[in-house]
Amino acid sequence: MNRSVYRWSSLILRKMAEEINKSEIRSSPSIIAKSRSLWPSVLRWIPTSTDHIIASEKRLLSLVKNFRTLYVQELVNIGSGPPGSKVRWFRSSSNEPRFINTVTFDSKEGSPTLVMVHGYAASQGFFFKNFDYLANRFKVIAIDQLGWGGSSRPDFTCKSTEETEAWFIDSLEEWRKAKNLSNFILLGHSFGGYVAAKYALKHPEHVQHLILVGTAGLSSESDTTYEWVTRFRATWRGAILSHLWESNFTPQKIIRGLGPWGPDLVRKYTAARFTNRYSPEGVFTEEESRLLSDYVYHTSAAKASGELCLKYIFAFGAFNRALLNSASEWKVPTTFIYGAEDWMNYQGAQEAREQMKVPCEIIRVPQAGHFVFLENRDGFHSAVLYACRRFLSPNPDKEPFPEGLVSA
Repeated sequence: MNRSVYRWSSLILRKMAEEINKSEIRSSPSIIAKSRSLWPSVLRWIPTSTDHIIASEKRLLSLVKNFRTLYVQELVNIGSGPPGSKVRWFRSSSNEPRFINTVTFDSKEGSPTLVMVHGYAASQGFFFKNFDYLANRFKVIAIDQLGWGGSSRPDFTCKSTEETEAWFIDSLEEWRKAKNLSNFILLGHSFGGYVAAKYALKHPEHVQHLILVGTAGLSSESDTTYEWVTRFRATWRGAILSHLWESNFTPQKIIRGLGPWGPDLVRKYTAARFTNRYSPEGVFTEEESRLLSDYVYHTSAAKASGELCLKYIFAFGAFNRALLNSASEWKVPTTFIYGAEDWMNYQGAQEAREQMKVPCEIIRVPQAGHFVFLENRDGFHSAVLYACRRFLSPNPDKEPFPEGLVSA
């Protein structure tokens, strides 16, 4: 949902057109392979299923080598809809129970609990290079939000911002109840930061501390990206992408439309997106890149559900000021973490801090962009530990600010 997404969208649109012209492909996004389909995946137009998602997640998390970070994967039952609601998960045609895919990395007894929430077009597996380190200090629980990753994917029929926010907030609360959790640290990245902040606004009694990493919802009026998007929207390419945005046409739909060509496109995108100009060895090893690409493909090509929230939460270009507008109402101490080159501008967090009545700090991590937890893991880990110092240190006020990081 930044300039790289615009470039990606243009690339996959061109690729889709080329393949359609070559093969005269006719397909429908509704042709989604179901779990345990009788058709071998090689014969399916979209070679994925729920089983493929969980299997690719397992392969990716096998890279977490430390014996102390053995994990438990479970599907947590959150019922068929919010308690007291007259509708199932917002007009889903089925009354079957829904599940939140959850992985838990235990730590030593008495460690604080850290709940991690992924961003848009991602899943909990994106944190695979952080689990090992963080589980030394926290009981780490990461989830796939409802409609994403290996979680249930109900029909998405929300028709407003309020309904869409409730979809994610209420399902997260039902998950919390099912896990019998309270007094946890809540970390969210990008769109997951937006959901985490909205959850903490509604249920502050359960959240000890809020960590928002490159969060959405704090678009600043001084952000130069807004000017760039305005100019881009005036071009013919921008007009097309803006129309697709308002039509809820997501990049995942293009991946599905490409059918068996989808995995190759995702591999190329992943390799290009996570090229680290700061490090000659790159962000990932060859094996890590291969397994992450496989995971991203299967989580993207599965049935459209949570991804359809896009136009109800964000204006074109991922702009949203909802968190900034509600900053004076926050009740949970908050730490904002940004990569120094994150396209999500930290100035929005500075504006929010001026209105907040709870402790707030902003930490910038050098040599990193929007995926700071992958691009500069050591800096990200230091920022998280510093943010949680009052839960980890007997003398939190004497903890020095991490070397190399920047306090904004």
